Amino acid sequence: MFVELIATIFAGIGCAGLVMVLNIALSKRLPKWLMPVAAGAGMIGMTISNEYTWFGRTAERLPEGVEIAMTVDEQSWLRPWTQAYPYTKRFVAVDVANLRRNETQPDQRLVDLYFFGRWSPVNQMPLLLDCAEARSAILIDGADFSADGAVVDADWQAMPGDDPILTMVCET
Repeated sequence: MFVELIATIFAGIGCAGLVMVLNIALSKRLPKWLMPVAAGAGMIGMTISNEYTWFGRTAERLPEGVEIAMTVDEQSWLRPWTQAYPYTKRFVAVDVANLRRNETQPDQRLVDLYFFGRWSPVNQMPLLLDCAEARSAILIDGADFSADGAVVDADWQAMPGDDPILTMVCET
């Protein structure tokens, strides 16, 4: 976030500098208000650019085996340009490389989900999926396992059959 702030400030300085050089080249014929307007436009442009490129920059830095399952795009009336072209504000990634299975429970898989947000820290959540019954259980507080490897105290929640996380994990 700090680097983006510095980049935004330098974008404003750069745009104001271009107007200053252009004004000198035109023998000071440009209006005086054009330099601060150029600085503001440069800073707004840099901010918009950072909003739209955040998802791509973050996604390309994910380690191998971590795949994006879902994205959440945002539109806001406070940012009118997002009405025409929404930007990705957050996404969920699944660590399929470290997917765990239990041979005694072949339809169940344990994965780690990672929640990324534009201005929030990355959160991790272990999730147990039952592919045969299309259900999931969050295991944040840990879990107790029976002798056959089944989770004893899981709070199962039904999932739609076309859920992207369920589809990604069960096809792996």
